[in-house]
Amino acid sequence: MNKPNTTSAAPHASLNSLMLRKLMPLLVIVYVISFLDRTNIALAKHSMSIDLGISAAAYGLGAGLFFLTYAAFEIPSNLIMHKVGARFWITRIMVTWGALSVAMAFVTGETSFYVMRLLLGAAEAGLFPGVMLYLTYWFGREERARATGYFLLGVCVANIVGGPLGGALLELDGWLGFHGWQWLFVIEGVPAILLAFVVWKMLPDRPTSAPWLSRDEAVALERRLAAEHDAQGSSGHGAGGFRSVLGDRQVWLAILVYFCHQLTIYTVIFFLPGIIGASGKFSPLMIGLLSATPWVAAAIGAGTLPRFASDSSKSRRILVGGLVIMATGMLIAAWSTPAIGLLGVCLSASMFFVVQSIIFTFPSSRLSGGALAGGLGLVNSCGLLGGFVGPTVMGIIEQTTGRAMNGLVCLAIALLIAAVCSTRLRHGNEQRADDKRRVMSNA
Repeated sequence: MNKPNTTSAAPHASLNSLMLRKLMPLLVIVYVISFLDRTNIALAKHSMSIDLGISAAAYGLGAGLFFLTYAAFEIPSNLIMHKVGARFWITRIMVTWGALSVAMAFVTGETSFYVMRLLLGAAEAGLFPGVMLYLTYWFGREERARATGYFLLGVCVANIVGGPLGGALLELDGWLGFHGWQWLFVIEGVPAILLAFVVWKMLPDRPTSAPWLSRDEAVALERRLAAEHDAQGSSGHGAGGFRSVLGDRQVWLAILVYFCHQLTIYTVIFFLPGIIGASGKFSPLMIGLLSATPWVAAAIGAGTLPRFASDSSKSRRILVGGLVIMATGMLIAAWSTPAIGLLGVCLSASMFFVVQSIIFTFPSSRLSGGALAGGLGLVNSCGLLGGFVGPTVMGIIEQTTGRAMNGLVCLAIALLIAAVCSTRLRHGNEQRADDKRRVMSNA
C-alpha cells in the first residue's frame, strides 16, 4: 500500500520535520565520534608530553598537521562522494579514521605523532563538506541553515561529552600496563568502526532511495530542489563548471571568512584544556568538565539561532554579529582573570556554529552538480587550513612567551577582519539582482 503524498497535501514544513527526524540523529552521532577522534589529543597533551617528551611547539604542529592532509584530500573526496553516493563513502571514511584513531595509541615520539596525525587527516577528509553536499539533496536554502546547525551540534556534544569522558579515561593510567592517553585513543576510536556499519545500513543516498518516503514524495522533493537551484541562478556553475568556481570572488570571500572562523575554533579546542590545567589545581576529570562549559554555550547557539537566517539579509546580519561577538569573547579571555576569561570563551563559543552553519549557505546557493561538490570541498579545505595555522602559531606563542593567552588577541583581530569581509557576501539570487542593478545604473 502506497504512502499518502504529503508533499502536496501538507506544508513543506511537515516534510522537512520528517527528514530532520530521520537523517539528523545519525549524522550528528557520526560527527560526535569524528570530533572526539580528531580532538582528543587536547586532553592527552599533558601526559603525552611527559611520557613521550613532546614539546608545546611539537604538539601544536602535530595538532595542525591533521588539517593539511584533510584539506588536500577534501575536494577529491567530495567529488568521489558525488559519484559513488554518501552511504558508501561516509562508511569508508569512518572505517579508516576509526582504525587510525586506535593506532594513535601506539605513537612513540614526535615523528610518529606527526605521521599519524597526517594519516588521520587524510582518512577523515571529506566528511564535513560531504555532509554539506548531502544536505543539499534534501533541504532547500531556507531550511539548510537549520539542518546544518543541528549537524554542528555534534561538535558541541563531542566537546561536552569528550571532556569528562577523556578525563575519566586518562585516570585509567597504568591499567594493564597502558598509559591513560593510550586508553583514550583506543576506547574513543573503536566506536567509529562500529558506527560505520549502521551508516551503511540506514543512510539513504538521496530522497528517491529513502524507504520512509513514497516515490511521489521523493520525486517531488528532488524536482523542487532542482527548480530552486535554477531559480537561484546556480546553473552558471554547473556540473562542468568547477573551473569557474575558482574564479568566483564570492567563493573566495567565504573561504577567507571560514578560515578566520576555524582559526578560533581549533585553537580553543586544542589549547583550552592546557590553559585550564596550567594552574595545577585541577584533576584530569575536572579539567575535562571545565573544558566542556564553552560547548554548552555553543550548543545553545547552534540549536536556536540558525533558524532565523531565512533570507540573504538576515543571514548576513547574523553572520557579521556572530563574528563580532566571537572577537569580543576572545579579547575578554585574553585580558581578564581565569574565571572571567572562561566566561569570555563561552561568549565566543555561543556563536561558533551559528556562524559556521550560515557561511556554507552562501557558496551552496551559487553552485550545482559537480561544481557544488567541488566548491564545498574547496571552501572547507581552504578554510580548514585555519585548523593548521591556529594551533601551530598558538604552540609557538605558548613556547616563546610562556603564556598561551597572548595568541587570543591575534584571533580577535582575525575575527574582526572576517566580520568586515562578511558584509560583502551574497547569495546567488541576491548577487544576480545586484549585477542587474549595476548594469541598469551604468546604462
